Amino acid sequence: MRGLGRFVGDIQLPGMMEVAFLRSPLAHARIKSIAIPPAWRGSVFTAADLEGVSAIRADTALPGFKSSLQPILADGKVRHVGEPIAMCIARTRAEAEDIAAAIEIDFEELPVVTDMLAARKPGAPLVHEQWGDNTFLVTETDVNFDAAKAKAAFSVTRELRTARQVMSPMEGRGVIAEWDTRVEQLIVTSSTQQPHIVRSGLAECLALDEGRIRVIAPDVGGGFGYKGVLLREEVALAWGARKLGHPLRWIEDRRENLTAGADCREHHYKLTAYADRDGRLLALDAEATVDAGAYSAYPFSACLEAGQIGSILPGLYDFPHYRCKTYTAATNKPPILPYRGVARTGVCFALEVTLDALAREAGIEATALRAKSLVRPEQMPFDNIAKRHFDSGDYPEALRQAVEAIGLDKIRARQAKGEADGRRIGVGLAMYSEQAGHGTSVYAAWGIPFVPGFEQCHARFTPDGGLEIRIGAHSHGQGLETSLSQVAHSILGVPHDRIKVLHGDTGTSPYSTGTWGSRCMIMSGGAVASACDALAERMKRIGAKLLQSRETDVRLEDGAVVSATGRVAVGEIARTWYRRPQDLPGDVDPCGLEVVAGYKAKRDTGTFSYAAHAALVAVDTETGDVEILDYVVVEDGGTLVNPLIVDGQIIGGVAQGIGTALYEEMLYSAEGQPLAATLAEYLLPGCTEMPRIRILHMETPSPYTRFGQKGLGEGGAIAPPASITNAINDALKGIGAELLVSPVTPRRIVAAITSAQTRAG
Repeated sequence: MRGLGRFVGDIQLPGMMEVAFLRSPLAHARIKSIAIPPAWRGSVFTAADLEGVSAIRADTALPGFKSSLQPILADGKVRHVGEPIAMCIARTRAEAEDIAAAIEIDFEELPVVTDMLAARKPGAPLVHEQWGDNTFLVTETDVNFDAAKAKAAFSVTRELRTARQVMSPMEGRGVIAEWDTRVEQLIVTSSTQQPHIVRSGLAECLALDEGRIRVIAPDVGGGFGYKGVLLREEVALAWGARKLGHPLRWIEDRRENLTAGADCREHHYKLTAYADRDGRLLALDAEATVDAGAYSAYPFSACLEAGQIGSILPGLYDFPHYRCKTYTAATNKPPILPYRGVARTGVCFALEVTLDALAREAGIEATALRAKSLVRPEQMPFDNIAKRHFDSGDYPEALRQAVEAIGLDKIRARQAKGEADGRRIGVGLAMYSEQAGHGTSVYAAWGIPFVPGFEQCHARFTPDGGLEIRIGAHSHGQGLETSLSQVAHSILGVPHDRIKVLHGDTGTSPYSTGTWGSRCMIMSGGAVASACDALAERMKRIGAKLLQSRETDVRLEDGAVVSATGRVAVGEIARTWYRRPQDLPGDVDPCGLEVVAGYKAKRDTGTFSYAAHAALVAVDTETGDVEILDYVVVEDGGTLVNPLIVDGQIIGGVAQGIGTALYEEMLYSAEGQPLAATLAEYLLPGCTEMPRIRILHMETPSPYTRFGQKGLGEGGAIAPPASITNAINDALKGIGAELLVSPVTPRRIVAAITSAQTRAG
């Protein structure tokens, strides 16, 4: 905001060279030969040069999962457009790109598969020949489903699809690698959410001890999951810097971002919902397919979406019968990566749009159908049909507040009158839960390579009474520095301008699996509290001695140890420890004013924040244009540590959700060519597309976390595609048109209206 950040692109090192990657122009082909002009042979490196470097392996212990080795540079074959083939090094990026353009590659083109449903069919071109098919993983869930149909009075079946999107943080990826000869250590500076995971991945690929690798994440201009994986580019630059003896830097440009590695969210569902005569949900029957692209990214990605669908599809609803089968398909497209709201956005879209269709079939208001089936507050904590343990909440109240805030009754009256401009208005709601801060038991059961354990905080006082807090998680725009400073201040009373929150450096911060899964305020917040609690006890012991009081007679208050005889500020206590040790009590803790403390929630299956989103839209039936007239979010994130930051997270998430709902779509040709290479072709919502978001807060504390807080960093992005699509379908129900694919573009709206009119004769 003030131009004071220090991103990868701002860093200059002596002797640093720039890197450009020659990337595959084809989606599927064998590399027959690579011709490098003689003048550039010392500046170009291919797979044949990477001796001793292992391909990236992103495995999981889930039964039936097929492994896909991801070569650092394409080795003998390319499997998607944008796959890196050669690393080109020069003084400037422009010169490096000129070198890449001079390289000639002889390809043998292979058949391409780009559709996830076609990829599952026998005879489809194989992305990985050794598999024999194109399926990473199949999962199945069945809970007494066969008994459902006999009880059902109403049912609907819908086929729904979400488009492949591209994550578009303001700052793309960026990497600097250097070999520090003084300490014999590889230093990698990367725009990453997970410095410690990147270090482990680099160690595996480069056959180095982790102690010989230091990963630093400077300021990071947005992540959203896109920067939560090990990059092939990180490995390539690390190898190159060590070999060449000077630093290397690669800055991703927007074309690379769009075409080579930022894909997400492509789902297909065939979903049947059943209800009884009263409109209560009885059962769901789903078959879901996720397009995972050509590889599973490290530490895991291919299993992440479909592997969760079966457990999160039931949403906030209580019903007795359930069946779900999921497929993770491989195609000749870049790997699908975790994106804000991982899997939940597609699941919420499929479920909530289908529930609206079920309500229309039953002839009742969609909000009434939901209200009949939501888990009730008196049932909390509640284990749902998919064995998700909801910790706390009042889902019916969130729905009630959303209905009231959007003004459902007034909207129905307005619809009956019609709009003066001829547009049709509609209202749509959607609800979701966001599991956050889930830990060891959940990820160990999934067989994930990196299982989170205790989150740690290293806290210490400086000799003049300042407080340094080091955490392993990393902030990339969430305001962690402010929120964690609040936690420390609430316990120790140190002024905020004397608290320094440090993170993003494996050389100085405690181990952490990083920033993902809306876990930071739960896990890092709990760890900071634990560390500050320990410091508080040590402060009281020293303070009691200085006040000549018993330890049981003092308390820590407003940044000072206080007794009946006086008070001594924490700054004075710090000075005593560091500079006047002769004044310390004889039984003082020898570790002094420096602690490392760990934290796990009382139950580590996660917290469950939730929200009800309500949208009012106007649809132009001639052009298909959609205007969002009003948007309401009723959100419960447990105890809100910093409401301002919470609102910022929700608004930012809703903006991304609006992109998913109405604009963002990465299309591919039959040959596997991405059909957008600039932001002129790939549409992102801007200020003019954003309505004013009205946010209502509920606070139902979690019984399992230190302050009752729940994670909510992803929630804003989950519900908008469902709520907006439901609003559009509500507007068009009189015509008989229905939209089941996101984004709901003007072209799709006009096509749906035309189809409905044709059916009506």
